[in-house]
Order: sequence, then C-alpha cells, then structure tokens
Amino acid sequence: MYPAGNLHIDAPHGRLEAILKEPRGEAARAAALVLHPHPLHGGTMHNKVVFRTARGLEDAGAVTLRINFRGVGHSTGVHTGARGGEQEDARVALDYLIEKYPSLPVFLAGFSFGARVGLEVGTHDSRVRYLVGVGTPVSIPEREYDFSFVEDCRKPLLLVHGERDEFGSVPDLRALAARLPDPSLARIKIIPHAGHFFDEQLEDLRRAVADWAAEMLGNP
Repeated sequence: MYPAGNLHIDAPHGRLEAILKEPRGEAARAAALVLHPHPLHGGTMHNKVVFRTARGLEDAGAVTLRINFRGVGHSTGVHTGARGGEQEDARVALDYLIEKYPSLPVFLAGFSFGARVGLEVGTHDSRVRYLVGVGTPVSIPEREYDFSFVEDCRKPLLLVHGERDEFGSVPDLRALAARLPDPSLARIKIIPHAGHFFDEQLEDLRRAVADWAAEMLGNP
C-alpha cells in the first residue's frame, strides 16, 4: 500500500508511479504536471528541484502531479529518451490530471530532461495553457536536446535558470526564448550564483515559480 497522495496511473507499458498533492488551505485554482530530470542520471519525482517547483505551483493554488517516468521507481517500462516514450508518459499523466480536474487551467513544468520533454509536449497539446522550464538544458549538443519545436510555442512560458548552470548558458537560454513566434510570451528568471541544481537557491526557485504562476492565474 502507498500513503495518501501516492498512486499508480495506468499506462500502455503498465503503470506510472505518481504523487498527487492539493494546494494547502484552499481549493485548487489550476492543475500542474511536473516532470523530473534524466532517469539514467538518478532523476526521479523526488528530486529536490522538482519538489520545490511543485511547491511553488502549489503556493499559487495549483494541484500538482509528479510522476516517475517509465523504468524509474515503481513505474514499469524502460527508458527511451526525451523524443521517445517519456513524451507518451507525460501525455498519459496529463490525461489523468485533466480527467480528474477538467475545469482547471493546466501548467506543464519540468526540470532539466523533464523540461525538454515537457516543453515539447506542452507546446503541442492544446489542453496545456502554461509552460515552465527549470534548468532547461539548452547547451547540450545531442539530437535528443533539439529545441526547434519552440518555434511553434504560442503559450506563456517561464524559464527559471541558474546563472552558472552547467548544461545551459544564459545566452543560449535567451536565444531559445527569442525563437518563440512571440518572444514576449517568455519570462526569463535568472537566479544569481545558482548552478544546475540550485543547491543554495531552492527557495529562490520556489518563489520565482510561485510568483509567476500566481500572476498567470490573476492572484492578488
């Protein structure tokens, strides 16, 4: 048995392990899916950056869903990459979240590898209204990390990034935002002195996500 909030979501390869969390002290005003970093480098839904990103969304009034991608934790299946089955996992999780909360606006957020997956899925899924990329790995040359899809992105986008991120330079991040059809849709928040994992700046990350999400939802 899993404690309250933990669940399994049916998937074509079997199941996805997940955690669903309601915002504290209020009815949900939005629903958000938050995706974790690279499975082959220890990434899980329990990652501290993923947790703080979700907490920021909860602070703004969103119910959050975190999943373990295929092959991670108690999720079935095997890793296939940012352009493969992990995108299917994200869509399965969105199906679950939207079925449970059909009237709420949807955020799709991700950290690192999860940002690469989530930004593409969210760009092309009409049910997703807002996008969040944290530590977006814009400076990795592999084909898996091609971001050309952002040229189709017409949704508000928050990019939270460490000034010293090892996998994405600030100039490369700004160049990515400039590729949107309407670059004014992108909000870039650079966290001073932070590296890829925001080791000493996790609260700065949480506040950046919470403030932007609250603004998008029209909160006071």
